[in-house]
Amino acid sequence: MLTKAAFSLYYDLEKYKGKGKVVSYKRIRQMFEHHHEKLLPRRLFLRRLAKYAAITLSIILVSLVIGMIGYHALEGYSWVDAFLNAAMLMGGMGPVGILHTEGGKMFAGIYALYCGFIELVAIGIFAAPIVHRFLHHFHLEDEDKQNS
Repeated sequence: MLTKAAFSLYYDLEKYKGKGKVVSYKRIRQMFEHHHEKLLPRRLFLRRLAKYAAITLSIILVSLVIGMIGYHALEGYSWVDAFLNAAMLMGGMGPVGILHTEGGKMFAGIYALYCGFIELVAIGIFAAPIVHRFLHHFHLEDEDKQNS
C-alpha cells in the first residue's frame, strides 16, 4: 500500500515529466531518476532529502532507545543515566558510568560495535540522494557535450 507522501512525490515526478498521471506501481519503487531523465527540480530534491534525513534520524533514535533500554535493564541505570551512556557510546566517546555486571559489559561491547555500524549506515542513507544528484548532474553535462 502506498503512503500519501510516497504517492504525492511520485505524482509530482510524473507531472514534472509532463505525463500528469500515474503510469505503474513499478515506477514508484524506483528510488532515483535514471541517467537519461532530467535532473529533479530543487523543490522535489529537497523533499527527497528531507525524507532520507527522516529515515536516518529514525534509525538513530531507535538505536538510542535500544541502548537506553539495555543500560536501564542490565545495569539498573536511571533513564537519564541510560540516555547519557547510550548517547556517549553512539557518539564514539564510550560509556560514562562504571559497568558493574557482566551482562552490562557484554551489552556495552555489542552496542558499541552496533553503533559503529549504524553510523556508517546512517551516513550512507543520508548521503545517497546528494551523491546521486551530484553524479547525475555531471552525467547530464557529459551527455550534452557528446550531443553537441
